[in-house]
Amino acid sequence: MKTWLSLPLLVLLLAGCAGKTAYRDSCAAELNAAWKEQSLAEAEGFAGTVSYSKAMALLTGAKTQQQFEAFRGCTQKAQKARFYLRESRAGR
Repeated sequence: MKTWLSLPLLVLLLAGCAGKTAYRDSCAAELNAAWKEQSLAEAEGFAGTVSYSKAMALLTGAKTQQQFEAFRGCTQKAQKARFYLRESRAGR
C-alpha cells in the first residue's frame, strides 16, 4: 500500500525538477550575449546612461535568478537588458 501512494508522489517530484531546466540554455545564452554587449556599450548622453543603468540592474537580477534556477525570469530579464543596452548605444 505504501508503494502505491509513494509512486505518484515520486512522479510529481521528478516532473517538478524537469520543469526547472526548460529555460536553462536560453538563460545562459542571453546572459552571455548581454555581458558581451555590455562590455562593448558606450552610453550616449544622459538618456543613454539611464538605459545603461537599467540594463545593469536587469543583468544583476537575471544572474541572481539564474543562481536560484528561475530560468524563465532570467531569460526575460536578460532580453530586456539587451534591449536597454541597444537603447543606451543609441542615446535613448
